[in-house]
Amino acid sequence: MNRQQLFEQIIKKNSFLCVGLDTDINKIPEFLRNEEDPIFEFNKRIIDATAEYTIAYKPNLAFYEAVGVKGWTALAKSVEYIRSNYSDIFIIADAKRGDIGNTSKMYAKAFFEEMDFDAITVAPYMGEDSVTPFLGYKDKWVILLGLTSNKGADDFQFLGNPPLYKQVIKKAQYWASENELMFVAGATRATMLKEIRSLAPDNFLLVPGVGAQGGSLAEVAKNGMNATCGLLVNSSRAIIYADSTEKFADIAKEKAEETQQEMAQLLKDYLPKI
Repeated sequence: MNRQQLFEQIIKKNSFLCVGLDTDINKIPEFLRNEEDPIFEFNKRIIDATAEYTIAYKPNLAFYEAVGVKGWTALAKSVEYIRSNYSDIFIIADAKRGDIGNTSKMYAKAFFEEMDFDAITVAPYMGEDSVTPFLGYKDKWVILLGLTSNKGADDFQFLGNPPLYKQVIKKAQYWASENELMFVAGATRATMLKEIRSLAPDNFLLVPGVGAQGGSLAEVAKNGMNATCGLLVNSSRAIIYADSTEKFADIAKEKAEETQQEMAQLLKDYLPKI
């Protein structure tokens, strides 16, 4: 999916919501655990319930890798299900890969060619040659870790003058354009989004931390939105685990709709032409 297509979906749905499919077998409703593939069944119901309000889905690969082959099978089926039924939705592999060039090349092949994700999160610590193998795929994206919302971010991301995260964001823009490069920017540091936006005025930002982690959607929009929205705001637990009964999908739909409605208003506030 290219940049224009992504923006068109934002306008069409009045939403910039990304639903995180952080599917933990121990947290899904108990009645689903008797299914042949409980992880896929959970994902399928969440996807069907939330697709009309959602621009993107973001499976966090750790939750699938943790259960071995069964998890990888469920992940592949989930991606295929989205592709077959909701082809307009952007799919992000939250994999945080980033290794020497030959290894990154194989990761890129796995996620872009074999599994047909639209984007993958990448760690920049090993530098340019660990990132560039993911670039150059038509209508595919690298989402580079910029400023994260976890406590440990303070250990390295703020070192130096200017801070390391700013150096990463500036340097990475020499490697790729805004048509294939996004940055992760945590919502719990929403006031810093204004600085990040000034460093990367045209890039999309993937913003985790809204919902269960306490990030403010209004602050994210105020500080991070640009002329083409430029935001994909992720919510995982607050939507997919809002209920653990047989009504879990209905409740997830309600939560996704509530978030979309707030986003629609923010789009009107900051993009008056909508």
